[in-house]
Amino acid sequence: MLEKFKTKQSIAYQIVSNTLKKKHYAHAYIIETRGYDEGFAFAFAFAKLLLCPHLNEGQPNCINCMQCKMINDGNFPELRIINPEGNWIKKEQLLELQEEFSKKSLIGNKKIYIINNAEKLNVNSANTILKFLEEPQEGIIAILVVENIYQLLQTIISRCQIITLNGQVTLVEEKTTLQKVGQLITNTNVDYENFISNEDSLNKIKAILRFIDYYEKNHKKILLYSNEYWFDYFNEKENIYQALLIVIYFYKDVLNYKLNCEIEIFNDYIEEIKKIAEMNTIIKLANKIKILYKNRSYLENNANLNLLFDRIIIEMEEGVL
Repeated sequence: MLEKFKTKQSIAYQIVSNTLKKKHYAHAYIIETRGYDEGFAFAFAFAKLLLCPHLNEGQPNCINCMQCKMINDGNFPELRIINPEGNWIKKEQLLELQEEFSKKSLIGNKKIYIINNAEKLNVNSANTILKFLEEPQEGIIAILVVENIYQLLQTIISRCQIITLNGQVTLVEEKTTLQKVGQLITNTNVDYENFISNEDSLNKIKAILRFIDYYEKNHKKILLYSNEYWFDYFNEKENIYQALLIVIYFYKDVLNYKLNCEIEIFNDYIEEIKKIAEMNTIIKLANKIKILYKNRSYLENNANLNLLFDRIIIEMEEGVL
């Protein structure tokens, strides 16, 4: 189960081991993967340990019991895995989960749900899961898997125990910023090749950096020049969705720089990162990232693009979360 992570994820492994040994379970956990590509596998192994009757009875090993077999086959009724449907995790998925988990357990005394890619909770689904976390029921444990806790509402974070994994660089260091951005915003090899071979892709990245630079220097004044610095390049829902993701990751790299961590994406733009870092505190950067994530989710609900742009700028200026 979790033994495969004992070396690579020694700290997280020890936290989980102590939890199981002491049987002091939180009602909700966040597994922060930080780029580690087996984050969901870690969460799944943790859930199996919580549900396995042999290990919870103090036995050192599970001899492939019936419950673990059912979990492996995806047939265990007390374990639900929520994955995004399309770009988002939908409110309806969580309402269905709550209804199902309101019923009496068929096997054992615990029910566990794993929300994979929890950064894809939109405004409605995030508020729905928040209500579930605010009124925890005995025997129900939540595990949220997310790349970075900044991608979640602070109110959700505050109700969970955080287990941070040792991240690994999944984007090869020798790759250019253009290639790394391509990996972030495309879903297929064909889309990726089209992106990195299109001369306009680099121009769009540079346009985003010009937008950030102008905004940081002039603040709300950019609202007067939204066409010049934004809508001349990004004027459709899909490419605005991608552009906001690029803005988010640029600010994350600025935050990485402030925290003396590795620059993940914008290694070709170190001077630009340094310049923006000088204009912001760590708290301001974290707030901006959260605001950008929150407003990006409004695109799903066919938000007015001009009003959305205005709201992002105003909220970042006022620090509204």
